[in-house]
Amino acid sequence: MSRKIVLIDGNAIIHRAFHALPPFKTSKGELVNAVYGFASVLLNILKKENPDYIAVAFDLKKKTFRHEEYKEYKATRVKAPDELYEQIPRIKELVRAFQIPIFEMEGYEADDILGTLSRQAEKKGLIVHIVTGDLDTLQLVSGKTQVAALMQKFSEPVLYDIPKVMGRYGLTPSQIPDMKGLQGDPSDNLKGVQGIGPKTAKDLLQKYGTIENIYKNLEEIKGGVHDKLEKDKESAFLSRRLATIITDMPIELDVEACITHEYDKRTLINIFTELEFNSLLKRLNEFHNQSAAKKLSDNPAQATLF
Repeated sequence: MSRKIVLIDGNAIIHRAFHALPPFKTSKGELVNAVYGFASVLLNILKKENPDYIAVAFDLKKKTFRHEEYKEYKATRVKAPDELYEQIPRIKELVRAFQIPIFEMEGYEADDILGTLSRQAEKKGLIVHIVTGDLDTLQLVSGKTQVAALMQKFSEPVLYDIPKVMGRYGLTPSQIPDMKGLQGDPSDNLKGVQGIGPKTAKDLLQKYGTIENIYKNLEEIKGGVHDKLEKDKESAFLSRRLATIITDMPIELDVEACITHEYDKRTLINIFTELEFNSLLKRLNEFHNQSAAKKLSDNPAQATLF
């Protein structure tokens, strides 16, 4: 059986945790809801996915190449509250205590890191599970890469393979950037083609395959759709380009550095105790026992959904 790597979208999980959980604090007044949610998800991943390799990708504060190309990129997004960002150092401290490598790079988003690492992992013969709350990563789904998307309130994640993506959009994963190029993406402030919605975008792509082929055959497209496409051609290509996750960043996946190690138990117990995560301390002990049992078995990890 192929070995498996789990790639975690750190910022997406942090945002999901912060907004899904009440703003509880420690007795010293430290807000820790995002830390708690992230730790809970991480323990679930380690227990149920039982990965051979694992890594976490984070965004950095500085703007990316997308902002340089399009100054209005994500300009309509409401900035996350400071209370969320203040918890990120704690979360990174937690990740390091689990002895999980962190990947981040100026000028790129976590999605680009996930895209690059997933393609490198595929070439190394690994099965890839991307854990995220951001459906933009569905374009990375392939025969070897699946996306486990955490939905509202941290319910059971939805595992997307190629048929699942096609069932949702009526398009292949590789066509998702073309779809965003046509219909736009309000969350990233991508304009697309004004007046083209999801249905028309899907119909066009099911018939022509790509934006290039749509414009090569523009004269056979009649009426208002033709006029809209003709008017916003530049926007269509720009939006697609910005929506496309980079898969060839200048980073290297060192699988040996990503081996799932036994965590630093003393450090984690101290962190969980300081943050008053009493319920997680119990789960940590259960995971420790499972890890010890795994060492006695030669059976490879089974691909399961947490």
